[in-house]
Amino acid sequence: MGIIQSFDFNVLNWIQGTLRCSFLDYFTVFLSYLTTSGIIWIVAGVVLLFFRKTRAAGIILLGALALGFITGDVLLKHVVERPRPFMQTDFALLISAPSGSSFPSTHSCLAAAATTVLLSKKRNLGYIALALMICIAFSRLYLYVHFPTDVICGLLLGAICAGVMLWIARLTKLEDRFNK
Repeated sequence: MGIIQSFDFNVLNWIQGTLRCSFLDYFTVFLSYLTTSGIIWIVAGVVLLFFRKTRAAGIILLGALALGFITGDVLLKHVVERPRPFMQTDFALLISAPSGSSFPSTHSCLAAAATTVLLSKKRNLGYIALALMICIAFSRLYLYVHFPTDVICGLLLGAICAGVMLWIARLTKLEDRFNK
């Protein structure tokens, strides 16, 4: 565990020492608030529900978000209970201190879940989501609220949750039923 912790802090400190600037300060804070509670992804899923051609994608996306939230935020965070990086050092946060433990990153999990579904079902939207997902994942590190391993595992968990929902949708022929 010491090797992982050392790696995590080395990456975080490299980001702070090398990339810290006023533009990224503002951008990452804005992104953090924009994506709090997965609201941007929930809105995207709800908007997809309004159109017959995208209704199934909206259902899958919202299901992937729910699964990601339950497995990551409700279950894993309470089992692992990893302290956040700013709690272990003397670091002045740019945002309000988030509650809960660090592992896995819920922001990253929900972004990966939405991105995976959108890349699978609506590729053009998926590319936009991919760019946003990368920015969100980076912002969690830049803001010093998650370790790199929290973000990586959050991304993997989100992709897995999306894969499960896509698999369930295929098994139940969801698109045949909702896109008519």
